[in-house]
Amino acid sequence: MRKPKTPWLLIVALCLCSCTATEPLSVIPYPQHAERKSGVFLPEGANGNSMNARMLDSISLLPYNEMKTELSRYGITVSLEDSLAGVVSEEGYRLSVSKDGVRIRAISQTGAFYAMGTLSQLYEDGGFPCVEITDWPRFKYRGMHLDVSRHFKSKEFVMKQLDAMARYKLNRFHWHLTDGAGWRIEIDRYPELTGIAAWRPYPDWKSWWNGGRKYCTADHPDADGGYYTKEDVREIVQYAAQRHITVIPEIEMPGHSEEVLAVYPELSCSGEPYVNSELCVGKEATFEFLENVLSEVMELFPSEYIHIGGDEAAHEGWKSCPDCQLRIKEEGLGDEAGLQGYLVRRIEAFLNRHGRKLIGWDEILRDSVNSSSVIMAWRGLQYGADAVKSGHDVIMTPGDYCYIDAYQDAPFTQPEARGGYLTLEKTYSFEPVPDTLSSEEQARYIGIQSNLWCEYISTEDYTEYMLYPRVLSIAETAWTSSGQKDWRRFRKNVIEETDYLKLAGYNPFDIRKEKGERPEASRPEEHLAVGKKIEYVQPFSPYYPAGGETALVDGVRGGWTYADGRWQGFINRDVDVIIDLGEDTDIHYIGAEFMQLIGPWLWQPAEVIISVSEDGQEFAELSRQFTDVPKDADELIFRTYAWEGEVSARYVRYNALNNKIKNGCLFTDEIIVR
Repeated sequence: MRKPKTPWLLIVALCLCSCTATEPLSVIPYPQHAERKSGVFLPEGANGNSMNARMLDSISLLPYNEMKTELSRYGITVSLEDSLAGVVSEEGYRLSVSKDGVRIRAISQTGAFYAMGTLSQLYEDGGFPCVEITDWPRFKYRGMHLDVSRHFKSKEFVMKQLDAMARYKLNRFHWHLTDGAGWRIEIDRYPELTGIAAWRPYPDWKSWWNGGRKYCTADHPDADGGYYTKEDVREIVQYAAQRHITVIPEIEMPGHSEEVLAVYPELSCSGEPYVNSELCVGKEATFEFLENVLSEVMELFPSEYIHIGGDEAAHEGWKSCPDCQLRIKEEGLGDEAGLQGYLVRRIEAFLNRHGRKLIGWDEILRDSVNSSSVIMAWRGLQYGADAVKSGHDVIMTPGDYCYIDAYQDAPFTQPEARGGYLTLEKTYSFEPVPDTLSSEEQARYIGIQSNLWCEYISTEDYTEYMLYPRVLSIAETAWTSSGQKDWRRFRKNVIEETDYLKLAGYNPFDIRKEKGERPEASRPEEHLAVGKKIEYVQPFSPYYPAGGETALVDGVRGGWTYADGRWQGFINRDVDVIIDLGEDTDIHYIGAEFMQLIGPWLWQPAEVIISVSEDGQEFAELSRQFTDVPKDADELIFRTYAWEGEVSARYVRYNALNNKIKNGCLFTDEIIVR
């Protein structure tokens, strides 16, 4: 559905087709095997009507026999076959386009649907280029996650995203329906979940988070929120199924449950609203509630899998709760971590009894769930490897590559996001399966998924801006074998797809306007301390080591995000290092840059002391500076603290004091000496 060309351009294109037979196809995700031939097929119905891309998309949704009949009118034949040589998945297909017509062969209607999707993307100027395509997906799970708890999204908006998912052959919609910020699905037995817990008297999540985190009724004058009725859910599930997409609901437990406990405080450890975030695992009433909710959820969603979250649960409330401590003692659970495992395993067993399986975030690995449960690895590649080694299937969605709520371009050019910097190119570079594992272990990697969390994403336009085009890179990695991926081809195709998405009414980010990485990170920094011996008076964080003990004197500058492996982190500690230049050296400049982004707890240092020494024992202070950056300044801020002058010394000491905020972090990338 690209912009039509003028007739004379079509003539030129037809004349040149024999010269462009090797040109890559404009298809996302790219097929496993594709060979462009000379020529073009121009379909025309028996009544003389020409086909168009919108018509193709509409026909693809018909039942097989109706699809077959409708396509035959335009010289397109489709057949379902028991097998196809070289096609290793029931979702695969063969697509042959010659000057005389189009032939689609597939093993299932899903395969025929995907063939039609490819054909639709190939359509241009009233015809199709002649090609031979043999295609199938790399992974069986190709997912897109959408958080509607932080900011509610309309039914129509969700269905619109399902249309885009289908175009890019994504087949699992992970619907994050509940979280502390709001409950979004109607449950008959618990009407206050949508009567109160779905509404907040704040204009957005940020105001709610900082302003008391209360809930209200829908008729409150400042009410913001919403929920999906059961009829809405049924309509969305059916709409998705027609597009060969399975909807997987997520019902968070035991943490991220503030909204539940606000309206049903008897399920908390304190028995009071607005006190606890975690469900009380010691009370049987908690399990009665969860099983009742899940029973209604399973009636709505035919998905084999139900996602239960299981992440980021704090245990403080359980430590002082008599019911939880009694449960730990009676069940021999050992501690509060064992208590969480008890809940997860009990819910797992409940789902299994009802013919369903559990998916959870990778924290549930410690909960001894059985091998039928799937691990969704978000904290890093190692958690995926740990999951498969313990016998689980795994879906890879690590934050460094798949959390698309991070900035996709230079943060100062973009609307507010959670922080971080995740470009289309980095997302596309993701390789989910380590080549160090055995073939049996590699087979347990069943898919990948993009995740969009919506704390800072309040509008539907902004949601699409963050989804596209990065979702397209996940779609291609999920479908196309790693050997067939090509960044330059993909980027060119993304530009064309961006135009398509705009014409179709979406609001994608246009990578043609991309500013790119932080300039400091694009080149090595040459200075006197590069490669010199450095002593850490206080250690850096093992979670953010960057280049380890040489990180601050390796000439490598950091980019827009603290998590890029270039910024070194210090949690609850000062930066205090001594650099040995090896001999007395004339020095004119000593400086380092720090990042502030208070969402992930990064602040500027409270004070910076720069000093020098001839013997490494007695230091003379050159400079003492205090930050001028407010602690509540929540935009991304870079600030350099430096001394300039004339001095001769062998040793340089750089001491940046943290600002005493509990769990606050200092992040710096290089101590520059000139």
